[in-house]
Amino acid sequence: MDRYVIERELPGAGDLSEQELHDISAKSNEVLAGMNDVEWVESYVSDDKLYCVYDAADPALIAEHAERGGFPCDRISPVRTTISPATGR
Repeated sequence: MDRYVIERELPGAGDLSEQELHDISAKSNEVLAGMNDVEWVESYVSDDKLYCVYDAADPALIAEHAERGGFPCDRISPVRTTISPATGR
């Protein structure tokens, strides 16, 4: 499987309550339970966007997950490589 970063426009995302984040996560897990070859790794919440990291055999599976769950899916970008502070040492 390849890794992807998904950008999701969600105005007010940074103000979502713990319960709202729980509910979004639970819905995502529910949809993923019925799918193969796609896994949610983690997400980052900013003021008006979610940046989600997924592993998937095909980016179309990520779009399908978003459609089934009713989630925005504005951009799916393949991760080509990762860097960290250790890269520069």
